[in-house]
Amino acid sequence: MLARVYSGVVIGIDGRIVEVEADLAGGLPSFTVVGLPGTAVRESRERVAAAVRNSGLSFPARRITINLAPASIRKEGALYDLPIAVGILAASKQIRTEGLEKLLILGELSLDGRLLPVRGVLSIVLGARDAGLTGLVVPEENAEEASAVTSLRLWSARNLESALAVLQNPAAHATYRRKGSRPGRAAHAIDYADVRGQILAKRAAEVAAAGGHNLLLVGSPGSGKTMIARRLPTILPPLSEEEALESTRVHSVAGTLPSGVSLLRDRPFRAPHHSVSDAGLLGGGSHPRPGEVSLAHHGVLFLDELPEFRRGALEALRQPVEEGSVRVVRAAASVRFPSRFLLVAAMNPCPCGYLGETRCACDPSQVSRYAGKLSGPLLDRIDLQVEVARVRKEDLAGGADGEPSASIRERVARARTLQVDRYGSALLRNGSVEPGELIARGNFKSDAVSFLGNGMDRIGFSARAYNRILRVARTIADLAAEDAVEERHIAEAIRYRLMDRPRYAGSA
Repeated sequence: MLARVYSGVVIGIDGRIVEVEADLAGGLPSFTVVGLPGTAVRESRERVAAAVRNSGLSFPARRITINLAPASIRKEGALYDLPIAVGILAASKQIRTEGLEKLLILGELSLDGRLLPVRGVLSIVLGARDAGLTGLVVPEENAEEASAVTSLRLWSARNLESALAVLQNPAAHATYRRKGSRPGRAAHAIDYADVRGQILAKRAAEVAAAGGHNLLLVGSPGSGKTMIARRLPTILPPLSEEEALESTRVHSVAGTLPSGVSLLRDRPFRAPHHSVSDAGLLGGGSHPRPGEVSLAHHGVLFLDELPEFRRGALEALRQPVEEGSVRVVRAAASVRFPSRFLLVAAMNPCPCGYLGETRCACDPSQVSRYAGKLSGPLLDRIDLQVEVARVRKEDLAGGADGEPSASIRERVARARTLQVDRYGSALLRNGSVEPGELIARGNFKSDAVSFLGNGMDRIGFSARAYNRILRVARTIADLAAEDAVEERHIAEAIRYRLMDRPRYAGSA
């Protein structure tokens, strides 16, 4: 007897349908899984058999063959436990098979029949929708995530017994009702009003948020670099529905999506330690998973103590920073993970951190070698490079609170609206638009361009730095709601090229 049910597989962050075929034949009892199963899938034999028996059902003493099609795609994880169990019970005629051809079934089984959550549910559900399936059964802990796709009927199940009850008579069981995502916390936890002084650094953070520009903060320990970086998500606009869906898919595949959340509403903020591996930062592993650059998709990736990261890892950042995606290639597969993030980095100005102060004992060669850990091509991709000075005691003791994040966020939102109107896309920013389109649509005055050309001759900007300055200047004009880019906008943009100044020039 043959039965067929449907499950799914995740490739990168995209979901595809998998046919789970169960065949029962005569002969000595056996249980074989074919179709390129991974270790966790092969181990499902023991979990499924125990779960069926402990749920009060009969596990057939037959020659059981499970085929996972298409066989060309490797199947990983325990999400096939429930569809395999349903297939075996359907093939042995213990449950009816009508209607199974339109349902997606996912779930890991414990030995007592309880259903446990699995990764990548949102991506698989989107694949099921595109494949024409009409409903799905998932573990209770995955139900809120799956409910983000509202066009499919959704049932949640606590254990094998309740899942079978739904499959036997779907009409008799209520579909899952979406609770909605948890409210965003960015507006309630931390705020730029907490930051005293640091006018230049906060202005650079505002420009970075408005135009999608990468930001490097250079300053001595305790100057507030981390404090400024961690508050940057509070001035970014809320995630759009499309952005929230993409970010949620990444976190679902990585297994970092909080339980009970259907869609992420807060912009991601990722801050990996400088000891992170290449695979941890960029994604990878024998079965590729998203790395930190993808977990920060549509959010902020903060790299503290930037020169302490391994040189190879930093150089590998150049592709995702430039292209907004990272491709992980393995012998068996090549997958693409999205990585359109705002890079914010922080570093000390010298090995001891106190350059320019009497306590600093670093000589010029040490300063040069320290900054030289960052290559010129990487620095060229960081639009804003600013010095974070020590906070004055007057600002700490009796200074007024800084400008709150809410008012800064309003300016950022207005500037982003201007960019959407300019480029005709909700995803394009001044920081990522192609140079040709920037020049064509940016409305740069001739004297402003000439001023930048003179600066290029005097300071020695690279061609990439030249284009980056134009992008920053366009954002500065957008924040002021000015149509044309003038010389003063270029002058402010040049001010943010700290690493091109004599103290650092040539160090990379």
